[in-house]
Amino acid sequence: MALTKVLIVEDHPIFSKGLASLIISQPLYMVVGEARNLAGALELVRTRQANLSIVDLNLGNENGIEVIKELLKESPDMKILVVSMHDERYYAEQVLKAGAHGYIMKNEAGSRILDAIKKVMAGDIYLSATEKERLTVSTKASETEATSEFHDLLRTLTDRQLQVFSLIGKGMGTAEIAAKLSLSGKTVEAHKEHIKTKLRCDSSRLLQFAIEWNNN
Repeated sequence: MALTKVLIVEDHPIFSKGLASLIISQPLYMVVGEARNLAGALELVRTRQANLSIVDLNLGNENGIEVIKELLKESPDMKILVVSMHDERYYAEQVLKAGAHGYIMKNEAGSRILDAIKKVMAGDIYLSATEKERLTVSTKASETEATSEFHDLLRTLTDRQLQVFSLIGKGMGTAEIAAKLSLSGKTVEAHKEHIKTKLRCDSSRLLQFAIEWNNN
């Protein structure tokens, strides 16, 4: 099996060296470099072809989120694991949105950090069980809020507009809807425009919304 090449981006030398020792204690893992800032990290990414970068969010005056984005611009296929002293509740979601593949706090045991590294390299996202649950709840709440808002917008449709909306979701075109409801094609098109305005969407989203609504 090929070696996993690891780059450490950390401005505290003692922690960086300790992390390097922990990683090289594992078979098939090697540390190809230690960088103290973005410039050094980018140089090592270009020359050492790392498979994984372990990044601290605190790199002097540099923004750790921007560091993640810049590293991924240079090497889009590289995995990134953030190891930070900051509470994951405040940063985990941000680093995942920036493109990182996991977040673990520095006060975790070495074995937990190794687990995080292996999980990320296996193609999974690593977060603590508590943070995973929090993000799941947050996502569900957002989805519920969006669904509630959509239902509120649907209630603004007239009975005729709701009929047209339903038939759109069944795959009917303007001519078919006109024949079904004994309307002119021009009137059906006018209803469609009013529906799009009320639901705040374009034609493609209107069709998607109508199909989803019919299937619920």
